[in-house]
Amino acid sequence: MNIGFLVFTLSLGLASCTTVETSAKETTSVAEASVAPSKIGLVDHAKWDALLKKHVNDKGMVNYKGMIKDSLQLNAYLKQVESNPPDKSTWSKPEQLAYWINAYNAFTVRLIIRNYPVKSIKDIAGGIPFVNTPWDIKFIKIGGETHDLNNIEHGIVRKEFNEPRIHFVLVCAAVSCPRLRNEAYNAKRLEEQLDDQARVTFNDPSKNKVEKDKAQITKLLDWYWGDFKGLKMTRQEYVNQYSLVKMNANAEITFMDYFWELNEQK
Repeated sequence: MNIGFLVFTLSLGLASCTTVETSAKETTSVAEASVAPSKIGLVDHAKWDALLKKHVNDKGMVNYKGMIKDSLQLNAYLKQVESNPPDKSTWSKPEQLAYWINAYNAFTVRLIIRNYPVKSIKDIAGGIPFVNTPWDIKFIKIGGETHDLNNIEHGIVRKEFNEPRIHFVLVCAAVSCPRLRNEAYNAKRLEEQLDDQARVTFNDPSKNKVEKDKAQITKLLDWYWGDFKGLKMTRQEYVNQYSLVKMNANAEITFMDYFWELNEQK
């Protein structure tokens, strides 16, 4: 046997093992997590990105008829999502979170176009036995498990990621929801995208009306304020991070009504 070849082969094997151990290292927050190189099974969000650029305007309103025409592309993307769930041992936290955000938003679009035309997403569950809301419909199959939208939002994203800004990126297809971003979420740019979504939300007068002494703000900061308490900020301080108009520390806060009309382009 060629001894030099054997030593070379063993060296390659040791190098490979070292690479696996390094890539398996995890971090606990999106902000401090690094994005590892591309891995086997990592989902390419390019198809979803193309659909969003084509059918979603800068206000986050959706051309659902256009999405229906391009449903083959949407189905191809979601098939990839269904077949490649995140591997926590090799995917970075940003890669995992970007996957789940894109999955939630894309499956929401699928739910709408499968039941189109509808005036509101809340109209969908009415005819389905034993289903109370559209978020309880078990139509999402990922990695051999069946999920509904609630499972993804509350059982995975809110539970596994210490990231309150997810409430500005998960879009429930209603006009009072955050805008549907017209690009896919990307692990390398996730921090920038999350911050931009928060900034847009708090400067959108249809969702927040901020004045010096008072503010009407999104109901999301009423329903999910518990997710923000770890930041040790008041609502006034949190909104002031993003709003161009700054509130006083003791400004009166009330919450805007939430409108469930479909986020459809007119």
